[in-house]
Amino acid sequence: MHRKEKPVTERVVLAYSGGLDTSVAIGWIAEETGAEVIAVAVDVGQGGEDLDVIRKRALACGAVEAEVADAKDEFAEEYCLPAIKANALYMDRYPLVSALSRPTIVKHLVAAAKKHGATTVAHGCTGKGNDQVRFEAGIVALAPELKCIAPVRDYAMTRDKAIAFCEEKQLPIATTKKSPYSIDQNVFGRAVETGFLEDIWNAPIEDIYEYTSNPAEQREADEVVISFKAGVPVAIDGKPVTVLQAIQQLNERAGAQGIGRIDMVEDRLVGIKSREVYEAPGAIALITAHQELENVTVERELARYKRQVEQRWGELVYDGLWFSPLKRALDGFINEANQHVTGDIRMTLHGGRAVVTGRKSDESLYDFNLATYDSGDTFDQSKAQGFIEIFGLSQKIAAKRDLA
Repeated sequence: MHRKEKPVTERVVLAYSGGLDTSVAIGWIAEETGAEVIAVAVDVGQGGEDLDVIRKRALACGAVEAEVADAKDEFAEEYCLPAIKANALYMDRYPLVSALSRPTIVKHLVAAAKKHGATTVAHGCTGKGNDQVRFEAGIVALAPELKCIAPVRDYAMTRDKAIAFCEEKQLPIATTKKSPYSIDQNVFGRAVETGFLEDIWNAPIEDIYEYTSNPAEQREADEVVISFKAGVPVAIDGKPVTVLQAIQQLNERAGAQGIGRIDMVEDRLVGIKSREVYEAPGAIALITAHQELENVTVERELARYKRQVEQRWGELVYDGLWFSPLKRALDGFINEANQHVTGDIRMTLHGGRAVVTGRKSDESLYDFNLATYDSGDTFDQSKAQGFIEIFGLSQKIAAKRDLA
């Protein structure tokens, strides 16, 4: 007589934040699917509760396993640094704060799914935002066999239902305090939306900001020197730093001067326009410095083409295609373009602006003797007339025809 084998229970890996929605999602998923839930929390510098507290809460809410990962250095070096090298600003303004953290989290979710034999990954995104795409496109790029679910989107898990579920199951999480805003943050910046900000005529109020001080307040200016090596920030005021430390230190110093506040209406991937308020003091300071060092060290045609690549790179990352073939190929170009981006940039941080005041590089393409108008000028101006005649020849020929 053969013993009947016990059926294998499906397992779902859940991207866990420790908040109400994802805490409720643990039991919700178990009831809706009959699966066991493994919670995975990833620290990308968002602050808040200790990771061990979050891990214990996940277990108390019904997770069969709970993993936490301190990924701050990984996030800074493998995700924020490429964005700095790319001068990545979506729509020329947004430094991809949330878009950069999602592939970091995805990598840990997929690793956990493989480790625990899960068939599905779950996240807490809604059906009208960018993040659902970033999570799911990233997951299938790394593990095409995995399925994805989103309780808020797929099972209509509204906040009212989440609170009722939490109270019914007596889950160990507060349900009363509710911010009027939707906030996402990490070490690279902070994003604030919804609430009264949904009326695009309403101005932001000081209460919504945490990473930056009011730039209108009187204070002393702060001068900083940022050193780069091949596009990587390696020192602040001559003291060696990791990428994470560079971001953290400039978050404090640029944030104290009100730098990095962005209020914009952006084009979401799903086709709607959305009003977003961002704070990214360290990101804006670093990108500003990096852009200026490129102006000194990168050859003209390469610099011109790189600006096109930067825009496309930012769009791919914003759209959730971090792991795509095109993004990987552009990474190669951007790294090559950064080979000579080495030197020092001096900036004054004050009044909400990071203003470059000095540049120094052994890799500089700036030739004082060619640039000067004083004695010692080595530029042969006698050759300019013939250059202009040949350069403008096709236009001259067309003009004779068109003006006849």
